[in-house]
Amino acid sequence: MTQTITIGTRGSDLALWQANTVADLIRAYYDDVTVELKIFTTKGDKILDKALPEIGGKGLFTEELETALRREEITCAVHSLKDLPTDKVEGIYLGAIPERGAYEDVLVSKNHIALKDLPEGATIGTSSTRRKAQLLHYRNDFNIIDIRGNVPTRVDKLNADDSPYDAIVLAKAGLERLEMSDHITEELSNPLMLNAPAQGAMGIQCREEPDSMSFFAPLMNLKTWLAVTAERAFLQALGGGCSLPVAAHAYIENSVLYLHGRVTSLDGSEQIDVENKVGLIRESNIIESASRLGANSAHQALQQGANTILAAIKTLG
Repeated sequence: MTQTITIGTRGSDLALWQANTVADLIRAYYDDVTVELKIFTTKGDKILDKALPEIGGKGLFTEELETALRREEITCAVHSLKDLPTDKVEGIYLGAIPERGAYEDVLVSKNHIALKDLPEGATIGTSSTRRKAQLLHYRNDFNIIDIRGNVPTRVDKLNADDSPYDAIVLAKAGLERLEMSDHITEELSNPLMLNAPAQGAMGIQCREEPDSMSFFAPLMNLKTWLAVTAERAFLQALGGGCSLPVAAHAYIENSVLYLHGRVTSLDGSEQIDVENKVGLIRESNIIESASRLGANSAHQALQQGANTILAAIKTLG
């Protein structure tokens, strides 16, 4: 008997690309399944294009999907992993993380003007405190203002006749997945810009039940799993909020897991960078080692002054 797998997803073009990609992975691994999508509108979608001071919050784009999972309305939910809170959710399991896409941020500007060539006081659109803080660390003359909406909407807002923006910053993966790479002016890579934890990766949530967990396990990409585990552990140890100006990038080279973590003050005046690594060959539990690498790096950042930066941010909230 053919098994039906129902994937819960948001309805944006990017979310549907991700859900369809996971559907293809499932079909490629299992011959006897039918895969269908079920679209949900989340709290985050309802306020995504509104001019609110801060739309960040735990579960903003995930709560409705997790509720549907618990009610067995869907078999799994597919998310951008950077939107998924780091806290454990009762009854819900992160069943798989497929191979990561591009993790970098990119600049999209009018007339394809590079970041260094933007005029003094140039207005850049982003709703990410992480991006804002790092941009101001690079050049404190920038005027950083919010921009809302999905990827195509943000590009349209930049190019509108009455646009207040000289440029916007977006995730490279989103533009690539929507076949909009021609809009990219330049890649903003380290040391100027460090990515959000788990940026470019997808997360597949399922119920914390043996059959469900074992079904999705083959879709896990080990290298991506290790890298994003370290990045998310770094974020979690610093408070776990996606609205914090926290960046982290991990990668594996010659069986060594490297992590670069960063905390930047909102005005860009202070920036704490930590870099650590762990060899994986002699580790008995490499996932636990990755998590420990992230947590230890966060504690190091706190000791170097990140605690003062984050405390100041919390008083503003």
